[in-house]
Amino acid sequence: MAVTIRKFDAIVVGAGGSGLRAALELARANLRVAVLTKVFPTRSHTVAAQGGIAAPLANSSEDNWHWHMYDTVKGSDYLGDQDAIEYMCRRANEVVVELEHMGMPFDRLDNGKIYQRPFGGHTQEYGSAKMAMRACAAADRTGHAMLHTLYQQNLRASTQFFVEWMALDLIRDPQDGAVLGVTALEMETGEVSIFQAKATLFATGGSGRMFFSSTNAFINTGDGLGMSARAGIPLEDMEFYQFHPTGVYGAGVLITEGVRGEGGYLLNKDGERFMERYAPNAKDLASRDVVSRAMTTEIKEGRGCGKDADHVLLKLDHLGPEVINLRLPGIREISIKFANTDPIREPIPVVPTAHYQMGGIPANFMGHVVAPEGASAESTVPGFYAAGECACVSVHGGNRLGCNSLLDLLVFGKSSGEQMIRDIGSLPKPHRNLPKEAGERSFARLARLDGASSGERVADVLTDLRRTMQAHCGVFRFPEMLIEGVAKVKQIAERAGRTYIADKSKVFNTARVEALELDNLVEAALATIVSAEARKESRGAQSRADFPDRDDGKWMKHTLWYKEGNRLDYKPVHLKPMSVDSFQPKVRTY
Repeated sequence: MAVTIRKFDAIVVGAGGSGLRAALELARANLRVAVLTKVFPTRSHTVAAQGGIAAPLANSSEDNWHWHMYDTVKGSDYLGDQDAIEYMCRRANEVVVELEHMGMPFDRLDNGKIYQRPFGGHTQEYGSAKMAMRACAAADRTGHAMLHTLYQQNLRASTQFFVEWMALDLIRDPQDGAVLGVTALEMETGEVSIFQAKATLFATGGSGRMFFSSTNAFINTGDGLGMSARAGIPLEDMEFYQFHPTGVYGAGVLITEGVRGEGGYLLNKDGERFMERYAPNAKDLASRDVVSRAMTTEIKEGRGCGKDADHVLLKLDHLGPEVINLRLPGIREISIKFANTDPIREPIPVVPTAHYQMGGIPANFMGHVVAPEGASAESTVPGFYAAGECACVSVHGGNRLGCNSLLDLLVFGKSSGEQMIRDIGSLPKPHRNLPKEAGERSFARLARLDGASSGERVADVLTDLRRTMQAHCGVFRFPEMLIEGVAKVKQIAERAGRTYIADKSKVFNTARVEALELDNLVEAALATIVSAEARKESRGAQSRADFPDRDDGKWMKHTLWYKEGNRLDYKPVHLKPMSVDSFQPKVRTY
């Protein structure tokens, strides 16, 4: 069948923070760049980020990148790659100031400098009790301000956007495995096109919708992970899924850590500030995995609030209306809408909620996707790049520090754009020839959906997947639950291959899009729970009841999950930074 082929120098899949930052770099270099996005760019999930961008500007407290690097390595529970962490922390000030010069409306101090607030796990002097003020904030809507700023700059640079297009599958050269582009579905017409490019960047975000209670938007269905896994590329460290301590009870909507940065704190049913028991120094600003486990422990031991004793309270009324309305206006709005609570008068009911994927497509700090080949654990896949939450550059390791996600988007969005420019410049002018079977996998998947007259309902399979992941792979993980969960997710994966949709129309068929998204979520969920069951230790977000301690002797290594055969492999952690001494693993306390 005839299929439209669109040729570009570079393709960016996803229009969140990292996708827009990379596209801007490419467009400014006068390359032909296409950005494919399922939603209008300013609706990408980066818009939901609230608290700030981590950068040691030292505007409000003494700070430097060495302290930031130490906090990030410690926060990662020593699983982060220290060369990549150094790279990110050293470029932090540069990318934030650059964003300011693009017109981002940061809050200001009285002296005109960017306002910075304290955030969980960010300290001075290599982990002292003094908190660093490192989070550069635009009230509690930092991601919103950042995304709009980057989108406006891309319009100025004449980036070409393909809005409401869903990428379906990677196209690889059968000879050397190089990525030549993607197939994509135009939602408006239902037509499939091939987007061919010399360089393809995935900036597709996380897979948080595989959990029942999630802070993630409905678009976060792990599309980049699913496409990569089906194309034979492994997924790294997927067992490490961060639960944010403060999701609105019953709704899952995020309440930023910035609330605790401004002086809010958590209470149990007895009105006790319980975090002092679990993290005597950092208290409510301990690392997210520590706070989530403390909250879950309080609830499990019967000190939860409400008639079912199944949540705790976040108190901020003592901050006063002035601070709340100036620094946390969006939080007040969210609380009134989703919790029916005005935080100026009463505390907000909160519970830990699935939030951020530390793992993803293996990549280095220049954006190259890396996969083991022969003797090398990190051969680059020609023409393929990843950045943002869908990538595992492994700056977050076992647990991400708050505000390092927006920094990750900026630093690695920019560095992958720079690397793509260099790589495209060294390639011959014409594009490579596409393989004869280009696009066949996508057409086969669509034909199966269109041809099925009965089968499983997408909504039923999706609900079972989310409930299974929430129950079996949550904040605390138990051995029998993990084994049972792996078996259940494998069954759900088989059911996902038998889904059918009643609506066979072409134009804006959201049922078809949801069925395709389910395929991707299933890959992400399998990778997560299989990797979690296999890792016999507790580290960062992976907290096992049967192995309560970290085991650096056996488990100081990255997990690689392959779709083919549902098998696992491992590779070493980069313990050597670029220019400073290595931070040696030690017990992680706050």
